[in-house]
Amino acid sequence: MTQNFQIAIDGPASSGKSTLAKRLAQHYGYIYLDTGAMYRCLSLAASRAGIAPEEEKTLKKLLEEIEISFQASDQGQLVYLNGEEVTRAIREDQVSNLVSYYAAIPLVRQELVKRQQEIASCAAGIVMDGRDIGTVVLPQAQVKIYLIASVHERAKRRYLENQDRQYSDQSLEEIEEEIRQRDHYDMNREESPLRPALDAVHVDSSELTIEEVQERLITIIDEKKREKAENI
Repeated sequence: MTQNFQIAIDGPASSGKSTLAKRLAQHYGYIYLDTGAMYRCLSLAASRAGIAPEEEKTLKKLLEEIEISFQASDQGQLVYLNGEEVTRAIREDQVSNLVSYYAAIPLVRQELVKRQQEIASCAAGIVMDGRDIGTVVLPQAQVKIYLIASVHERAKRRYLENQDRQYSDQSLEEIEEEIRQRDHYDMNREESPLRPALDAVHVDSSELTIEEVQERLITIIDEKKREKAENI
């Protein structure tokens, strides 16, 4: 196995980043780190504690007290916040509507990015997805993917996922508008805005099945792995 091989997948909400990152990690036997779940855990903890995004001193103390961990299971990867399993709780509407605001706070991003980089530095191979992985978290990643899809297609995917897992009763139109607002906020925030790394490979998944996107990404990654091996 190539030592410390890093795959960074960025893109807007519901572009398929997490699903594909998990599949790629399984395919290559790499660690998968769900960075979005980390921000969701912080948002859930802050919401429960009644801490608003502007209360930075209190948020800093909260960050020092929370532990976020992951565990594989037959049902997929489980997420834990201070030992409590919160896999479902962090996907509910209340957290989804708050996470962009907490994730934009510099001290929150600095702390969680630090944790993400520490995990990546110890891994023989890692797949990480988010909005600033290739630009901020893993700027030296051997593979950088910027995954996109139309707003309508992303809203439809979120709607079907919600229906399947009973996360929310939002309409397709409500989700589409929410995603438009999320995109605008993520792309225009001051701290680590959503944008592709200069050397990222852009992949549009709007008209592709998840299997077709996966095969395309495997082709890209395998080529990068060959290039790295040839240069050793």
